[in-house]
Amino acid sequence: MERSLRAARVATYIYFVLCGTLMGAWVVHIPAIEDRVGISHATLGGLLVLLGLGAFVGMQVAGPLTDRLGARIVVPASGILCGAALVLPGLAQDPWTLAGALLVFGFCNGCLDVSMNAHAVHVEKAYGRPVMSGFHATFSVGGVLAALVGAGAASAGLNSAACMAALGAVGVVIALASARALLPAAPAVPVVRNPGSGSEAEPEAAPAAKRRSSTGRVWLLAALALMVMLCEGAANDWSALHLKDVLGAPASTAAFAYGTFAAAMTLGRLLADRFVARFGSMAILRYGAGTAAVGITLVALGPWMWAAFTGWALFGLGLSGCVPQLFSAAGHAEPAAAGANVSRVAGLGYVGMLAGPAVIGWLTHLVALNHAFVLLTLLCATTAVGARVLRSGAGHTRESEMAAGSH
Repeated sequence: MERSLRAARVATYIYFVLCGTLMGAWVVHIPAIEDRVGISHATLGGLLVLLGLGAFVGMQVAGPLTDRLGARIVVPASGILCGAALVLPGLAQDPWTLAGALLVFGFCNGCLDVSMNAHAVHVEKAYGRPVMSGFHATFSVGGVLAALVGAGAASAGLNSAACMAALGAVGVVIALASARALLPAAPAVPVVRNPGSGSEAEPEAAPAAKRRSSTGRVWLLAALALMVMLCEGAANDWSALHLKDVLGAPASTAAFAYGTFAAAMTLGRLLADRFVARFGSMAILRYGAGTAAVGITLVALGPWMWAAFTGWALFGLGLSGCVPQLFSAAGHAEPAAAGANVSRVAGLGYVGMLAGPAVIGWLTHLVALNHAFVLLTLLCATTAVGARVLRSGAGHTRESEMAAGSH
């Protein structure tokens, strides 16, 4: 394996850790910022919509920009902007300044998220074997690092603004230092002429038809990403409340529900690439979504604490490999437009992530919380059925190439 490719893979890991750390730094300081700004939980919930809106817009901007300028420019630039923008929420003094800060930070984070995923697609293609799930696992590692740093800063008496400014500054340095190892822009796909024909009409028509086909496939992948990430968002916000409100667990025990889900997801992503190489991405999506459906059904219907923990673990393990496969398939559907395609899948998936908690919350007005989780069962089952989209087109070709390259 070439040294430059290995360096590019390491740099991609670094950017995923960086993205997770910067977002985690905001999350762990939410209570302190909420108290300083003097807003209610309801107001904070509204402001978080702006964070999501900024991220969605950033994803749509950064995707095509990455295709045009190359990841070596857009990824580090996004990392620098994201690190610099992290300090803004820490400096906010009122709801209006916090709203602007979250909009800017969300935009920068969305740019980094999509551009590094687009680069990860090119790294995976160059390796000739699945590596995408490992990148997503290191994003979770970044969140853990942010929690540890936040706890240490609180123990040392540092305020949120100082801690976020320090982390942001370190992030800027890391983004700059890792830029040189990234892969250059992917070469443009050459126009293939029909041998013996002086006309280019037929050779150009085939790529146009292929682009239309790949665009339709990408939107199917985006729809699946919306369903999977809606499930993930629901677990983030409702897993602990399920144990506390439905099963009557104390707060200290209920907190382990999300911990179980997150730990299972991280473990699954660390192992998923090996299973993708052996069984294919379609199998990982189909059986992963099926496993998640079984897990959340156990949560929804099981009256025992052990059933809840088992269910949340299966839910996290099943979902762990799904999003990386969808992102990877979108990027490989049309390599010259990897950034734009990943931005579509990531953008719609992010909408699902934001909508998940709200949808479950709305359903609790009609049914009990645990019964509302049946919707997640249906979404996971639908995803398992829709996994066949990974068998066709570029996704199938990509897996054939990777299988050949792994021998």
